[in-house]
Formats: sequence, structure tokens, C-alpha cells
Amino acid sequence: MGKIKVLLAIRPRMLADVVRHLIARQPDMAVVSDVIDLTELLLAIRTTEAEVVIITPADADREPGICSDLLLAYPQLKIMALSAKGDTAVLYQSSSRQKHMDDVGEASILGAIREFGLDNRSTSNGVKRSN
Repeated sequence: MGKIKVLLAIRPRMLADVVRHLIARQPDMAVVSDVIDLTELLLAIRTTEAEVVIITPADADREPGICSDLLLAYPQLKIMALSAKGDTAVLYQSSSRQKHMDDVGEASILGAIREFGLDNRSTSNGVKRSN
């Protein structure tokens, strides 16, 4: 079983660096790309075959509009919307409603990524994402 492929679309840069370093220390995860502009996400997901995307929405209290577009194009994708302050996070996936994370510490973020990765591997059975 390969590493969980994580794509970052996080701003500010310092938060992106912290999350990238956190993931880089994990033997079962890899950051496959880091995009600056959300409009680059669709292409980056396709080319990297990312399983998890971590984004920073402009408004942490509302679902980012990009989530529904990404989940429509890539139903197996899992999205973590992490606030720019790094103090709140919401998880999105096509098969369930959004889930607010009560704890946004290192262990919780890594646990959510691993849970997402396991979900993908147990349900995809080799089925490719739609393009």
C-alpha cells in the first residue's frame, strides 16, 4: 500500500510550511503538490492523483464553494478546510455531511488524513476518479 497523497492549497505560507513539515515526517503520507491559486486545484488533483486536499477557505464559517466542485469532479476526494489561523477545521467528502473537527492539533490533523486515506482505499477498489 502506497503513501496517502496530500495536496496543499494553504495560505498563509507559514501555515502551509507547518502542515507540509508535519506530513513530511509521516512514513505513510506524502505532499504531492502545493498550489497557490484555488483555480489550479482541478488540474493539480488530476495530475497528482491526490487523495486528500487541505485548503484554507476565505471564510472559515462557510463551506468553500470549491468543495462542491471538487467533490463533483472527484467523488473519492477528501477535503480538509483548515482556517488561516489554524484553529478550526471542517472535513468534507461526497459520501457524508461536513464534519467539524473539535481539536485541530497535530494528532487530530494526521488522524483525519489517515482516516480519509483508509476510506479511499477501502472503497475505491481500483476505480479511477472521474475527470
